[in-house]
Formats: sequence, C-alpha cells, structure tokens
Amino acid sequence: MNKTPLYDLHVKHEAKFGPFAGYDMPLFYKTGIIGEHQHTRQSAGLFDISHMMLVSISGSDAVKAVSLLCPLNAGEIEPGNARYTFFLNNEAGIIDDLIVSRLGEERFLLVCNAGCATKDWEHINTRTNKYQVEISKLPLGLIALQGPDSQQVLEDAGLPVSSLNFMQITQLGGPRDGWLVSRAGYTGEDGFEIAVPEDGIAAFAEQLLADERVLPIGLGARDSLRLEAGLSLYGQDLSADITPMEAGLTWAIQKNLRSGGSYIGATAVEKKIAAKRKRKRVGLKPEGRAPVRAGAPIVDKSGNRVGTITSGGFGPSVEHPVALGLINVDADTDGLMAEVRSRQIPLQIASLPFTPHKYKR
Repeated sequence: MNKTPLYDLHVKHEAKFGPFAGYDMPLFYKTGIIGEHQHTRQSAGLFDISHMMLVSISGSDAVKAVSLLCPLNAGEIEPGNARYTFFLNNEAGIIDDLIVSRLGEERFLLVCNAGCATKDWEHINTRTNKYQVEISKLPLGLIALQGPDSQQVLEDAGLPVSSLNFMQITQLGGPRDGWLVSRAGYTGEDGFEIAVPEDGIAAFAEQLLADERVLPIGLGARDSLRLEAGLSLYGQDLSADITPMEAGLTWAIQKNLRSGGSYIGATAVEKKIAAKRKRKRVGLKPEGRAPVRAGAPIVDKSGNRVGTITSGGFGPSVEHPVALGLINVDADTDGLMAEVRSRQIPLQIASLPFTPHKYKR
C-alpha cells in the first residue's frame, strides 16, 4: 500500500486509515466525519490530496498537446488560470476528469485523479508522442485548505493568496520557490490547493494545523462535502461509459467544440449531442434519514428499472440523505424509488447543488 508524504502526520493526529486508490489514506480523525464536515463548512479543513498525480506538459507544442487531450482551446487559457475538463475516449466516454492550469506560455499543469493515474499517464504519453513536449510527474505533495477561514489562515501563514479568484493559480518565489497555490477545491466552499515539495509539505501542514481554526479532514467528510456540493466522483458518477452530456458536464466543453474539433472524442461528442442523450444525471433526496448508497437500482412507480444511484450518503449540513443518480431521460420521475435490499425508498428529484457554492469569483 502506498503512503503519501503526510502519512506520519496522520498517525500523529490519530487518523483511522483505509485503502483508497492504492494508498493508505485517513478516513477520519478523532473529531469524526460529521464534526469534520461541519468544521470545514464553518471554518477551515485541511485535506491530504497528495495521492493525486501532478503532470507537467511543457514545450513548443504544449498548447497543441493539451488541446488534443481535452475538449478545450488551451491557447485561450491565460497564464495563471485553470479549467475543469476531462480526457475522453473515441466514443466520448470520460477517461478521467481533471483540472488543467496554464503556468506559462508553454507550460501546463494537469491534476489527475489517483485512481486513474496509471491509465492517464499512458494516455497522455501515447497520444502526444508526435508533439515537441516534455512530460513529467512533479515530485510535489498536495494539500487542500477549504472553508470560509481558509484565505485568512493562509495569509497569516505568509502565503499571498487574497488576490486569487476561483480557478486561478500562482507560483510562489523566494523561500517558497516552486510552490503552487490555486483557488480551487472539492467541497463547494472557498478554498485553496497548495503544492509543496515533498520534503517540506509535512512541516507546512503542521504549521497550518497549529492554527486553532484548522482541523485535519479525512476522506469520509471529503465525500459528504463534495456530495452536498453536487460534485461528481470519478469511478462512481463518471466513467468511461458515461459521456459529459449524460453527466451534466456539457458546460465544460467550449461551445465551438461541441460541433467538432481536433480533440480526442470530438466526432463522438458532435454525434451524441445531435442524437440527444438517453440518460441524465440528477440530484435525489431519499425519504427518511437513512442514506441510499451507490449501486442501488432506481425504479419507477410501475417497478421498471429506470436508473442507478451513483453516489449517496447523509448530508450533515442539509440534515437529510443526498444522492446523485443516472436515470433515463424519458423516465417518469413521479414516484421514483431506490431499491435497497428488500426495501423501496421513495426518491424526490432535487436541485443541485444541495448546498450553495461559495467560490470567490
């Protein structure tokens, strides 16, 4: 089992561990999942996301390479800005969703999901081998500080972040040369992701945790936070047989690229948009207090299967179960039920996100 550079810190703070994407990761700490969730919404939570893969693509053909890999015009991204996007296969299925940041005229940073790292690395290298680019994994640890106090905590720690808006990134200099700070995250809260050389990330994380406004947060609360925020998880809500149109992510494909382009999967995207989707992502509110988990079938009032729960849990902030599902576009949504073992739990279609996003625009 792999360990992140912050493993010893997690042990020190009495984390309960579990396997995730090949890593031994903290699931929760002594505060507990609900307490960690609420603290992030109210103050600032520190997440270890060093299991994610950071890839640098640089060189004279960097714009062309990124524009091939993702359905975006990479040359239109101004240095210091980032975009949410994805890798597609030839059928427009999602290989992975990721953040692409432009660090310079000829340099991009790709932050890829840990569970997709092996296939992403092969995909990036094999698909761009005709271009003049240098591709490397960056030896950086990655943490996220999320919540309404996150900006002030980082400013007090000496990081100049107040000028950043959502989906902007900066490179630090001086004694913190090589550090990258972006205003982004996976909770729906205002927050930041900070990439630090592996030999220095533990000390910086401890510095942040010494601030009384900050608590360490595990994967349990990370999941409940992102679910309340209506954010998809690769491997559950997204996969190679789900298209961006079905996943409610058409907005992430630039309008002029929805009817063709040079990126991988462009032909399939154009055809599937024209043919219209047969499935769609929806937010769901299960009746009662018990959460409905991923994989539960969704049936209509006649008992016909019309979809599947892709993510589900309890939302501590909204104080009721929350779920995401993939259902047939033509399904009758009046009287939907989730089948959980021998029970049928009524479902209501809910607007997403369950809690409002609080990004700094």
